[in-house]
Amino acid sequence: MSRAFTPRMIERLRPRVEEIAASLIRALPDEADLVSGLAYPLPVMVISEMLGVPPEDHERFRGWSEKLARGLDPMLTEGLLSETGRARREFGDYFRELAAIRRERPGDDLLSALTGVRELTEAELLATCVLLLVAGHETTVNLIANGVLALLRHGLLAQAARRPREVVEEVLRYDPPVQLTVRVALEDVSLGGTPVPKGTPVMAVIGAANRDPAVFPDPGRFDVTRSPERHLAFGLGIHFCLGATLARMEGEIALSALASAAPRLELAEPAPPYKENVVLRGLASLPVRLRRS
Repeated sequence: MSRAFTPRMIERLRPRVEEIAASLIRALPDEADLVSGLAYPLPVMVISEMLGVPPEDHERFRGWSEKLARGLDPMLTEGLLSETGRARREFGDYFRELAAIRRERPGDDLLSALTGVRELTEAELLATCVLLLVAGHETTVNLIANGVLALLRHGLLAQAARRPREVVEEVLRYDPPVQLTVRVALEDVSLGGTPVPKGTPVMAVIGAANRDPAVFPDPGRFDVTRSPERHLAFGLGIHFCLGATLARMEGEIALSALASAAPRLELAEPAPPYKENVVLRGLASLPVRLRRS
């Protein structure tokens, strides 16, 4: 699966991602919600096309994906656990049907390739598809929306067109889409004087690590000139995010295209609402007024 996400393979998608972004931005009205108008549809269209999901099914994923993303949070209520389980089953049923179609009529897509891997059990195949679709867009939605908000609040939107790579890296550090992750101690260790026995799950706060003053001078400042890029937004080592190259490219294209098309973009709501998620930090909506060139 990792072969589909190498930098070379992802770079082949650039023209299509640029085409989708330009089309979505052209369709935005003068008063728009950038989450529903750009940040959400761009990554879901890209990962859906990679997997071979028909366009008419894209909107069906929204409810399922939101439930599964919320299911990552700690200390869920019984109600949320039930909703998450139902969403997982419905998502799995959908991909079970689509995989059967791809086995009969394979296409040039990732799902067709995965159905041909005999070592994958059906459960593993379905889990992989759900993971790819949810992880392939939920986090990037937050990256794009969080990025626009940070740029507008700091008066730096023009930098997205001039230096998109640096802007995306600073957004990933300053307001990462994923705030928490969990690791399990492989041996008895001590963290800050606290004993952590072998086998204990440990919650690592990525958002705090990315504001570590020992690593980042003046960490609360949004600074697109920071170098080198040492944030942990994509994890580290064997846990490094499979889709990092794709997320970076989508973020760079979305932010730079928006800055070029609407250089006088402004917030319509000074304090836009956030989703209730704890692990995945992102805006529920981002109302803006477009001032196109």
